[in-house]
Amino acid sequence: MKKYIISFTIICMLLFQANAQTNTKTGKSGGSSASGGGTSVTDILNGAGKILGGSGGSGILNDAQLEGGMRDALTQCLTNGTNSVAVKDGFFKNIAIKILFPKEAAIVENTLRKLGFNSICDQAIEKFNLAAEDASSKAKPIFTNALKQMTIKDVSAILLGADNSCTEYFKKTTTAQLTAEFSPVVNNSLSTVGATQAWAVVMKSYNKIPFVKPVNVDLGEYVTGKAIDGLFYMIAKEELKVRQNISSRSTPLMKDVFNWVDKQKSGVK
Repeated sequence: MKKYIISFTIICMLLFQANAQTNTKTGKSGGSSASGGGTSVTDILNGAGKILGGSGGSGILNDAQLEGGMRDALTQCLTNGTNSVAVKDGFFKNIAIKILFPKEAAIVENTLRKLGFNSICDQAIEKFNLAAEDASSKAKPIFTNALKQMTIKDVSAILLGADNSCTEYFKKTTTAQLTAEFSPVVNNSLSTVGATQAWAVVMKSYNKIPFVKPVNVDLGEYVTGKAIDGLFYMIAKEELKVRQNISSRSTPLMKDVFNWVDKQKSGVK
């Protein structure tokens, strides 16, 4: 409300000043300016916008601008995040998201390594990550569809929310579909490289050992879940770049919108 009062006051002052200038030139009270020599209402509003420091001469961003800037940012974050994992070694050589043995099966890995089967464990881990990399290429159309469903209410909540609001929004709206799309790709990949069969043999053999607690892990479900977690981890990193680094805002509209967001969050009106 304070912002609007200030805006109105500035505009009124400019209107009064323009009217006084017109009266001086024409010698008439309340008269209009002569052609080419006066100040139009558009000029006054544009001048007020510059004083208020807005985008393109406007002190207040409208819904279309906010939505456009947010969509630019989302497209950038989703594209960069997906591209970073949907390539060879996108998971395997990224220590932050590399898929290792399930925690429930840590004892299985430890036992195998103690018995000298390090190469088997290493190959299995490499295959887990390869499957995740293959599946990640399926994410783009799902994200594109989710973008189309966004409303201005969603945009506002994301813009002024936490630094991972974008990521959390897409987790909520796309995880179910990502799981459905990733699962067959992961399972097919695991099967093709022999990971599924090898895993089944290892788990069966381990669970036959006397007095050990049985371990049951659905490998396809596990790798699918970790692939989606890794994807959103990278998207969150991209979102943080846009929010914290001006240089990461790649379009003029994105710069305007997040400059506005920065001001709102810092309390600058």
